[in-house]
Amino acid sequence: MESIKKSELGNWLAFYLCKGLGVAALIRLQKNIQLSQLTSKSYNQLLELGLTAKVSKNLITTDWPYINQIITHISDQNIDVLCYFDNQYPELLKQISSPPLLLFCKGQIDLLSTPQIAMVGSRSATPNGLTTASEFAYELVENGVTVTSGLALGVDGAAHKGALASNGRTIAVLGTGIDVIYPKRHGVLFEKIKQSGLLVSEFLPGTKPHASNFPRRNRIISGLSLGVVVVEAEIKSGSLITTKYALEQNREVFAVPGSIHSTVSQGCHFLIKQGAKLIENVDDILEEVSIFPKSCLYTNREQEKNKEDDPILEQLGFEVTPVDVIAQRVQLPIEQILPRLLDLELEDKIERVIDGYIKLRRC
Repeated sequence: MESIKKSELGNWLAFYLCKGLGVAALIRLQKNIQLSQLTSKSYNQLLELGLTAKVSKNLITTDWPYINQIITHISDQNIDVLCYFDNQYPELLKQISSPPLLLFCKGQIDLLSTPQIAMVGSRSATPNGLTTASEFAYELVENGVTVTSGLALGVDGAAHKGALASNGRTIAVLGTGIDVIYPKRHGVLFEKIKQSGLLVSEFLPGTKPHASNFPRRNRIISGLSLGVVVVEAEIKSGSLITTKYALEQNREVFAVPGSIHSTVSQGCHFLIKQGAKLIENVDDILEEVSIFPKSCLYTNREQEKNKEDDPILEQLGFEVTPVDVIAQRVQLPIEQILPRLLDLELEDKIERVIDGYIKLRRC
């Protein structure tokens, strides 16, 4: 695989930094113009191409000195960059509703084209859960599958370590910049994955950890994979956010059962009740992904219906609406609407502002 040429990287970074100019808008624009020509167009020419006044202004006021600093840093750090329009961009990731425009990578970039299974779970997993994650990851890699996870403490770390113990086929999707180690105690693991596996991030190099980054990261973990294995998870956890994305992306969801007395098993048991496949060994996973049927938990028809008739989007206008007001209007708890608000934000349909959210006019 080859990453973006240095001569083209500036334009892609300009698009990446241009607020309101997402992948969907670039796909539409590509039908009428070579994307490389966009940054040389005037404000009025951009308007004629169908961009909004706000996006057009953002693009013509691109901070090129800042972009040159980023390019220098990327070059110094030997970071590979893939864009959505590259032939090498992962096909499965292109299929999700809000694919990242750019992927910053370090390591064995060819792993992106290999079949992957994601493995997620609790940061405070039990010793049994850590052992299960490590052993499953080892066996998956032995069977030619790359293990993808998020480098978090607990199950994520155990999965990466199990994969590295085989032949290193593991991908860590980061919620930080590609050059930022988080959590700090995974410094050694970070370096091992960089050498034998692959580090991936959609965030600019140098980006520090922030709570809002990790749900965004989770959609990439599931989006790269044929299915998601949940080893141990609490009811309210990032792992269940990952499975939510997996279901929307028509990926398989697998759950490892545990003790009914353990809080870190409640999330897995909830998923099993909803139709996730109960697994006891790696063969249970391989049997399912080899056939790869549509998920029984979420159908394409249901997904399209939700997109067309979204009660949360209907409650938003071009004035600022606080989160608690949205929750009151749709009569749902705030924790249930936050993931959907993130989806809408990633789809460039709404924008998060200081006091809430506003609806965006489409480009």
